[in-house]
Amino acid sequence: MRGATLALLIVLAGCAGGALEPAPLDTRQEACAACRMAVSEARFAAQIVAPGEVPRFFDDLGCLAGYLKAGRAPQHAAVFVADHRTRAWVRGQDATYTRVPELATPMGSHLIAHADAASRDQDPAARAGTPVARSEVFPGGSER
Repeated sequence: MRGATLALLIVLAGCAGGALEPAPLDTRQEACAACRMAVSEARFAAQIVAPGEVPRFFDDLGCLAGYLKAGRAPQHAAVFVADHRTRAWVRGQDATYTRVPELATPMGSHLIAHADAASRDQDPAARAGTPVARSEVFPGGSER
């Protein structure tokens, strides 16, 4: 019941207009919109928020990229990714992406996001990584 209430509030908020905001992530209840695995680690999470719709969460940036590549994102949606170091939500179009082969991500993409280069540089996990172009996460220019 609590989840249904939250979903209704999010839908109603989306209908109110204005800038889209990220939804809170409940790592005990959310499943990835692409692979259906539990979204259990906030530092690897992403979400798509659209007016009048329930947010879609992802457990790995690779799942988000595949979902976007398949053209499944709703119109007028916003993408948010978690800063790997702070776990704060960041607009996907503004984030800095890094591939860290030694880092185990939920679905093996080895991709992480940060709010900016300063956050990435402060994250010990990102030091062994290489920068990744946004186009790898947002195929076909689907940045939002």
